[in-house]
Order: sequence, then structure tokens, then C-alpha cells
Amino acid sequence: MSRQPRPELSERAKKIIAAASIAVFIALTLAITWFVGRPLIEYLREPEKFRAWVDSAGPMGRVYFLGIQVLQVVIAIIPGEPVEIGAGYAFGAVEGTLLCILGTVMGSMAVYFFVRRFGIKAVEIFFPLEKIEQLRFLNTVRKRDTLMFLLMFIPGTPKDLLGYVAPIVGITPGAWLFITSVARIPSIITSTVGGGALGGQNYVFAISAFAITLVISGCGILIYRRICAVHARREAEKREREDGKDG
Repeated sequence: MSRQPRPELSERAKKIIAAASIAVFIALTLAITWFVGRPLIEYLREPEKFRAWVDSAGPMGRVYFLGIQVLQVVIAIIPGEPVEIGAGYAFGAVEGTLLCILGTVMGSMAVYFFVRRFGIKAVEIFFPLEKIEQLRFLNTVRKRDTLMFLLMFIPGTPKDLLGYVAPIVGITPGAWLFITSVARIPSIITSTVGGGALGGQNYVFAISAFAITLVISGCGILIYRRICAVHARREAEKREREDGKDG
């Protein structure tokens, strides 16, 4: 007996399912942020307690931390620095860095496929439309993947926003896997090394590391804003030329 082909969903049904999925995601995000994310950040601000908790968990402490790191990447409003500093403090600079990179890659790929499935509406859950529009130039710029790599590589740039925008501007899964695996390393290291120094009670080195990170991040923010401003001006000039031709 042959199977009957499944009837295809109408466009309206697809839109309703997509809207419901996003609504559920927003509700879960708000709940997790309030009940997990907020206490988590407070917990990570007391590194001694965090390290004691990790030690008491044994090998599962690493698994729990990976879950925390993935959660931080997916729920973009949770800042990443306390998590990375806590990793350096609890696991040391080397292991903390490796765990942060692994958790970040897992979270970034989850975000990538979620946004690719639901589109810009998924990005607007966390970021205002004007910030998303600032990165539209990545859709048309030459050597887009190279520029995205550089933006992710520079400490201080909004990496969570870039991660949510990546599938929208057409970056492939393979390219994004490489970018998020490699380009985040410098910003992660600067935090985990500082956290490791705190854990080893090397306070002078920790303060120096955080001070250098602050300066580099400040420069990174300025570079990012400059890149966005230059491309915004070019886009405006291009539109003016096109409007002039039409006129």
C-alpha cells in the first residue's frame, strides 16, 4: 500500500509556526536570563565560590561550564567577559581558554542555524534594527569573509551581534565555523589569562592584563565604528549616484 504524500503547509501556516517558534524562544530566553543568567553573573563575580563549585563537581564541572558558555553566546545580553575570567580563575589560563573556545563555537553555530532558519526576526530579539542595519554592508562588500574575520579578531567589537548577523549577510556554515573558531581566540585569551593570574594570586600581572585588554578593546571599538561609518558613507554615496541617474 503506497503512502499518501504529506500535504504541504500553506505560507500562512508556515508564518504562524515561525512566529510561534520565535515567541517560545523569546519566552524561554527571558526566563533563562532572569532565573539563570542573572544569578550566574553574580556567581561569576565571586571567583572563589565559582572555583569551589567547579572543584566540587569533579569532571562534570567542565561539562557544566560548557553549558554556561553556550548559554552566554546564545543569550546575547549576558556579557562574555565574566564567564571567560571565571574560566581562567577556575581552570587556569590554558584549560580555561580551550573550554571557552569550545563552548563559544558550539553556541555560535547554534545561533547561526537558528537565525538561518528564522531570519532577521530572530536577530531582533536581542538587537535593535538600527544596529543590524549598520552591518548590512557585509552583504555586498568585497572580501566579506575576510572583513568579518578581522571584525571578530579585534577585541572590543560586538561579537555576539556579528554572530547573529553572519547568516543574514550570506556567510556559509563552513566559513563561519572557521571564523568563530579562530578569530575569537585573542579576546578570549586576554580574559582567561587575567582570570588565571587572579586565581594564582598574581595580582600585579592580572591588573596589567586587564589594563592592556581595556586599552586594546577601546581601540577595537573605535576601529569598528570607523569601519561601519566608512561603509555607511559609501552606501549613501552609491544611493545618491543611483538616484541621480534615475532623475
